[in-house]
Amino acid sequence: MKSDGLDNIVEINSCCSSESERKSHHSDKVKNNLVTRLNRVEGQIRGIKGLIEKDTYCDDVITQIAATQSALNSVARILLEGHLKSCVLERIQEGDTEVLDEVLVTFQKLMKK
Repeated sequence: MKSDGLDNIVEINSCCSSESERKSHHSDKVKNNLVTRLNRVEGQIRGIKGLIEKDTYCDDVITQIAATQSALNSVARILLEGHLKSCVLERIQEGDTEVLDEVLVTFQKLMKK
């Protein structure tokens, strides 16, 4: 099975949620990993723009778009895993089952094509 490099990236941290403000608290290691991945995606987007400007063969551009979408999905998976293991778990343990509806909406957004 091919690894996407997500193993051991998510560290469980607590989430802070109150009526006025919700934040997640990622470790510096996780934040740095996410920022590095997003910087790579940003570079890929610039590369795709350059390919289009150079009239690169469509299939080659589409291949690069697919790779970029995959990289962005990896960022989302890392965030979702951390969210489930911390924020959602905490809120359920506190008796707040409305968080399940929130998670279902999030899954719907991620699965939209």
